[in-house]
Amino acid sequence: MAAVVLLPGIVNPARPKFAVLAAELDDVQCEFKDLEIYADPRIPDDYSFADEVEGLHRFVTELGDDPVHLVGYSLGGAIALAYVAQHPDRVASVALDEPATDFTEEDRALLGSQWMTGLADLPTDEQMKGFFETMFRPGVEVAPPPPLPSTPEMALRPAGVATMLRALPRSTVDEDALRSYPGPMYLAYGSLSHERFEAMGARMPTRFPRCTVERFEGRHHLDPPHQAEPARVATALRALWSRV
Repeated sequence: MAAVVLLPGIVNPARPKFAVLAAELDDVQCEFKDLEIYADPRIPDDYSFADEVEGLHRFVTELGDDPVHLVGYSLGGAIALAYVAQHPDRVASVALDEPATDFTEEDRALLGSQWMTGLADLPTDEQMKGFFETMFRPGVEVAPPPPLPSTPEMALRPAGVATMLRALPRSTVDEDALRSYPGPMYLAYGSLSHERFEAMGARMPTRFPRCTVERFEGRHHLDPPHQAEPARVATALRALWSRV
């Protein structure tokens, strides 16, 4: 079977974020791809979302000539979609767990609104709190996430979030190229997550006829399906890969 490339969100590195899912897929070649934004000791001044797509292409190329299965959470999901638009021949299937955006005009309008972009200019503590609050439906209350570990690697995360909040609304893909992707796709989202993730789930099958959407009751963006219910997601992934 082809390698499975796991792409994390903007906060946690790939290996710890996907540890429980990878344990369910212990007979599969899982490859953990961390974000380009954290590749250097400081956040690049000229960072763009295209850096992530280029970095993923280098990673996939180093794995060999066979197409890979992409599994992306949050920002990693958006990277997977953008990569498919540029390199569809290198992707056997795509699985998305609440992607940061689906690159539609509807979602780009939300990303570019003051509701999101204003967060980048807040003090660090307020910014991270506000960023996490955008992940839930109005009225949903969850315990705040624990403080980030005090390591040099994790110390970059608030700056990475601010940079991503500025870069992602400006990012586009070739919609025609994306729609022409022939492989199977899977999208998971939590019932407690912000409505924009449910809206993505409604739109995705209209763009990709081979897309399956699954709703996870009681889950949200900080308790995502691949982490909260890894056995169920692993079963869905195996079904996805069987359709290649």
